[in-house]
Amino acid sequence: MTSKNFEDLIQEPLILQAIKDLGFTVPSDVQQQAIPEILKGKDLRASAQTGTGKTAAFMLPALCRLLKKSSSRGPKILVLVPTRELAMQVVEETTKLSRHLRHITSVFICGGIPYHVQNRKLSRNFDILIATPGRLIECLEEKRIHLSNLEMLILDEADRMLDMGFIEPVKYIASMAPKSRQTLMFSATYDRKVLDLANNLLTNPMEIIVEKTAANYDLIEQHIRQTNNLEQKYKFLDEILSDPNIEKAIIFSSTKKQTEQIADKLCDDGLIAAALHGGMNQHQRTRTMKKLRSGLIKVIVTTDVMARGIDIPAVSHVINFDLPKTLDDYVHRIGRTGRAGAKGKAFSFASSRDYEMLDEVERFIDDPNDSTSKPQSRSRSRSRSRSPQPRRRSR
Repeated sequence: MTSKNFEDLIQEPLILQAIKDLGFTVPSDVQQQAIPEILKGKDLRASAQTGTGKTAAFMLPALCRLLKKSSSRGPKILVLVPTRELAMQVVEETTKLSRHLRHITSVFICGGIPYHVQNRKLSRNFDILIATPGRLIECLEEKRIHLSNLEMLILDEADRMLDMGFIEPVKYIASMAPKSRQTLMFSATYDRKVLDLANNLLTNPMEIIVEKTAANYDLIEQHIRQTNNLEQKYKFLDEILSDPNIEKAIIFSSTKKQTEQIADKLCDDGLIAAALHGGMNQHQRTRTMKKLRSGLIKVIVTTDVMARGIDIPAVSHVINFDLPKTLDDYVHRIGRTGRAGAKGKAFSFASSRDYEMLDEVERFIDDPNDSTSKPQSRSRSRSRSRSPQPRRRSR
């Protein structure tokens, strides 16, 4: 692909100034491919990972569309996302990209936001709505939001939305919008369910695929720690977190309650740590994310709410206190580190009851491009690693 500048894609001075303010010079692959097609008004089906610049890929042409002032009420652009954290990330980037467009306003709604705050925002005229499916459906049913003037529907992290059971809510929301709308779908993966949804919602879409480079996994040193009980898990955790080279660490736990317990123990041990999970209110989650991004918090303990879609810079360590249920979740978890050319480390604690998942993880460690290879024999106690240096095993 011939490399382009943003000036080759967008001719709007105020938007280009915002891009320049952010220090961006060369569009990413997904931006170079998607922006011209979206500006032509075409529906789009894009396969792109988190961290590829996909938010700007859809928001920049959306802002270009909104430069044509309209007196009609209700959102013109709807960005539908699966989680509050991803919604906040989209809001943050939208605010930056529209900083010089004073007449364009956006509203963010999701579960956890107090209703009186949400309703006050919805009472004003706005152009862009960023929402999670559950709260949006509530507002549609209460007739606080009307999608009759919607011009562009954007589904971000579509595969994650379907994994979370939002397929029917997404179809319902789309049915409330004009058939003449432009629809964009962004997804890390396209299995049969996602493709079926795309076929249902999109009209003659352009297809864009941004290849995921397997080389990223070569930057992640993956370790497995065999554990027999909770006490041993905490012992391994203390050993890992004593590493002075840790910049930021994400610890994944299987339950909300356990994230709180682990975070409390780490704080008692003198570490700056916090929990993040779906049971926290919006203010707590927003405050925690801001502290993590700014470096005020070094260790975050979370459920899979942070495994996908959230872009946190400088994560040096990922720790699976509990193994995930699927290999796909494992890959998304460890993908929080080893980004932007930096090396990272991923540790997974496994007990005897995890043997099936452990086989899949070991096959992935041996060959990230072929997770179907047969598992190798293993003993009950060992640490197994894949390193960016020549591969090593310690047992």
